Amino acid sequence: MAELLSDDEWAVWDAFYSMRRRLDRALELRLHDDSGVSAPEYEILVGLGRSDDRRLRVRDIAEQIGWEKSRVSHQVTRMEKRGLVRRTDCASDARGTWVELTADGRRAMLAATRGHTAAIRRYFVEALDDDAATLESFSRRVLEAIGDDASPDSAGPPDHAGSGDDPGVVARAS
Repeated sequence: MAELLSDDEWAVWDAFYSMRRRLDRALELRLHDDSGVSAPEYEILVGLGRSDDRRLRVRDIAEQIGWEKSRVSHQVTRMEKRGLVRRTDCASDARGTWVELTADGRRAMLAATRGHTAAIRRYFVEALDDDAATLESFSRRVLEAIGDDASPDSAGPPDHAGSGDDPGVVARAS
């Protein structure tokens, strides 16, 4: 059986979990309000914008952002309808396609980046003060501890004794 968390450990977890969820939500709302781009669209646009020729395969996008290929494919279809990306055939693999950033997609990405960067600075960077190196070190240790457990290619969610609950929202044991 897993060792129970102390009240102090729960307090740290609760504060971190609440901060992370609210920060994600605040950034997503600001991104959409400022640019009309959703957080999932932005992740894909930025990945394409950072690639050398502004195009990637669906599997490469999925690997970069930690999504399953089918989810990326559905998102790309929606973005294609908005003119942000286009699919083209891959000459080296008859089964594959490229996802390419369009001129409209690049403009949307650049416009979204300005407001998103300002929101990150306001909500996150300014609150860090002198704790940036500590947070970076902590984040790297957590990522190392997680390893491949959160890979989109992993077998599925870990077994939580069949509870079906979100593992981040666990009732405290008294």
